[in-house]
Amino acid sequence: MAQRGRGAARKASKKPAKEPAAARAPDMDSLGFQAMDSNVPGLSHVILQKLNMKSYEDYNDFSIRTYFDMFQKMEDTFKFCAECKKLPDALPDPKSLRRCKRCQNVYYCSVACQRANWPVHKKFCKKLKLVALDRLVEWLIFTGDIPFPTEAWTKPAGDVTGWEDWFSMQGQLEEKLDAVLAGRYMSLLWANAGKPRPEEGELRESVRRLVTDFHSRPLTIGLGLRLFGIDPLAKPLTIHVVGASHVETLNTRVTDYDELARMFPGQQGMEVVMVGVDVVDGPIMRPPLATPGPPGRIYLSSYKGLYHDFWEDQVETKLAARPDLVVGFHPGFHACHDLMAGWLPTLLLLRDYCLPTLFTVYSEQELKSSLQILVELETCVTGYAANPFASLRPEQVYSSPNKAPVYCSSHYITLLGPATSLRELEGDSDDD
Repeated sequence: MAQRGRGAARKASKKPAKEPAAARAPDMDSLGFQAMDSNVPGLSHVILQKLNMKSYEDYNDFSIRTYFDMFQKMEDTFKFCAECKKLPDALPDPKSLRRCKRCQNVYYCSVACQRANWPVHKKFCKKLKLVALDRLVEWLIFTGDIPFPTEAWTKPAGDVTGWEDWFSMQGQLEEKLDAVLAGRYMSLLWANAGKPRPEEGELRESVRRLVTDFHSRPLTIGLGLRLFGIDPLAKPLTIHVVGASHVETLNTRVTDYDELARMFPGQQGMEVVMVGVDVVDGPIMRPPLATPGPPGRIYLSSYKGLYHDFWEDQVETKLAARPDLVVGFHPGFHACHDLMAGWLPTLLLLRDYCLPTLFTVYSEQELKSSLQILVELETCVTGYAANPFASLRPEQVYSSPNKAPVYCSSHYITLLGPATSLRELEGDSDDD
């Protein structure tokens, strides 16, 4: 089975690799945003997905000229009647859509639709208020106000069991939160968002949630290292982020995963390589390292293409290092046949090369569906559980807002090799 799977992975159509673009600083426009021809400033990654544009170049037509325009464009993507599902263009008066005053998130085209929808909406209204708030405050990640500077870990990684422990290690936390709330961009946000500024306590909690959203990915990588018993202090490590897209790479800075260095003080150096067909051009668009990076540092690089192509082009030719750990944030291969077909060569490669792998999912339902597929592929699932470093930021289920919100990396699955290998080892042990 393992040999047949490996052959399937290698027989996948091989596309010529593109030359990686040279790393360069992003251009800045007159408003201090990154230039529209190469970046999408201030727009939530979830909004990017919802807009469903073919490429980032399509944003040249957005004609964003002011902060107010930007926030209106963001909000426009959420304007549809939650009851009858009509979009503004399908209504006699597109301006007739009105927000729920309680949550400031869900829209209705008429009083009748709002009344009809209330029995369902009331179950989620309070939580959706947080969704709408965090969607706006997320802009401060793009401006650099979030995250605030973090501190060296005063506890061993194994003793930090979740966000409460992590926040307890942040010195002068309240002062750091105050600085974000008093910042220029927070003022600009509420002067242009078209909504009243929330109370300071609400904003403070929103910033905390978005800080967890930002650091969830590096800390989940750290969790994966611990789960597999991989010691960053013993040798330099290479981590591949498979299926990376604009979610992981839009506006990513070379310092964005430095929390890993604070998580493992004295670590010998780590390279995190973003691999995916939708990797966004930016500072980390630089070739992976063939030799270990500088000790004590976290080095980010990327490759635009499919993972099995990257393996053949870079790893097998020793242009890039073999990974100590592979991580996939929300691969989504459970969602439809086309996604599964695209992921199949990669899943077989990960299985047959016995690469320690961690996947994250949004919900328990997604967890169950993903586990079923992995078991059918005869992959050895070594564990799955709720992620202690899941994002605390709730996200709307966009096709139907009146559902329980989901959370990035809410659960994880760990994999290692073919399932048959584990059974064979257990059989050998029994014979002894």
